Amino acid sequence: MAQDQADAIRRYYETDRNLRVLEETQAKYSFPRVDFVRWTLDTIDWAGDEVILDIGAGRGSHYACLMQEQPNVTYFALDLSPNLLRCHPCAADRLALGDAMRLPYHNDSFDIVMANHVLYHLADIDTGLAEIKRVLKPDGRVLAATDSLQNIPQLQMLIHRANVFLSDNGVKVKPPTLPCDAFALENGTRILARHFYAVVRHDLPCQLKFDDIEPAMEYLESMRDLWQGGLPEDVDWEHMMMVVRRDMTQLLQLGGSLEIDLAVGALVASDCGGFIGDFVSRNHA
Repeated sequence: MAQDQADAIRRYYETDRNLRVLEETQAKYSFPRVDFVRWTLDTIDWAGDEVILDIGAGRGSHYACLMQEQPNVTYFALDLSPNLLRCHPCAADRLALGDAMRLPYHNDSFDIVMANHVLYHLADIDTGLAEIKRVLKPDGRVLAATDSLQNIPQLQMLIHRANVFLSDNGVKVKPPTLPCDAFALENGTRILARHFYAVVRHDLPCQLKFDDIEPAMEYLESMRDLWQGGLPEDVDWEHMMMVVRRDMTQLLQLGGSLEIDLAVGALVASDCGGFIGDFVSRNHA
């Protein structure tokens, strides 16, 4: 991972503000209204007594819902950001400051490893997945929520239009890359298949619907650290946002609302765990 990209990721997670904006925007403006955390957890068929590792747990977005639905699981969490871990509601002795590339846990320790919206940040995803597989029990499962490559296309289009308008290179400007490009629903399925016998993809298409551009602009601004490194060299973030604001205002006036398509989902992978175990048993009978 290039150092400037690593620095951008560190800045993005320096406080919990950006994650709060993301989560609150999705909770308030999603249509149909979706509880993204609950939906993600429901892609797992829970026994109720699992030992869980939550990698990149951040401020603990999945913790409260998990404890409500599965109160008898044993939960551990790991993150690189001490500031985010300080916001996590779990007991401190279950939290670890550490790197997903070097997990501080013994082999075969966990029934489920959650790595939600984190694998695309790793410098070497295959190394990270090898570590995850090491700490998983033989019939363990990985739950990895991520975005589709087709996520928020309207925002991608608005940023691209602004870059073309502002850059001296004009039409030579390439469309922006998404933060999840390294591990999205599409290529993440293939990456997980290099490490696990079976991978199941769950898709959750929906929209963000805004009747005011301010929350849409705040949503985009919260992603600044992850996006601005991909701008043309002669375009700065503030000028780009001015053009996007103008275009958003026009779209809102024309359509009465600003609609942004969300394409998100979750990947569940295992060698022989959960329903995958039934499949393996039938095919090896």
